[in-house]
Amino acid sequence: QVRLVESGGGSVQAGGSLRLSCECSGCENSDYCLGWFRQAPGKEREGVAAIDSAGAARFEESFMGRFTISRDNAQNTLYLQMNNLKPEDTAIYYCAAEGDTSYDEYGRCTATPSEYRFWGQGTQVTVST
Repeated sequence: QVRLVESGGGSVQAGGSLRLSCECSGCENSDYCLGWFRQAPGKEREGVAAIDSAGAARFEESFMGRFTISRDNAQNTLYLQMNNLKPEDTAIYYCAAEGDTSYDEYGRCTATPSEYRFWGQGTQVTVST
């Protein structure tokens, strides 16, 4: 059974940074895609970025340049470094894992929420002006 636990959320001022972590138990010795997603109040859950076990990452366009995704396979931990945060980044951030997701035209894991079966409980990120 796959279990994911996020941490690192909090409140920051605009322009600040946060680093989210996600520990994945059950992901050991696997080729799971791991992804970060977020859901703002009143909005649908959206993909931020995804990464495969070899470190190939895919970012949704609006997050490129400010966010960085990485994973430590030895620690079964996924990270999301978020810089230059904006108030519109306020949301609950979720990590997710999937061993049977689809891939984009470049062979990278997709960041489509419906493709992922295993989810963490989420961590709140609040960015104030």
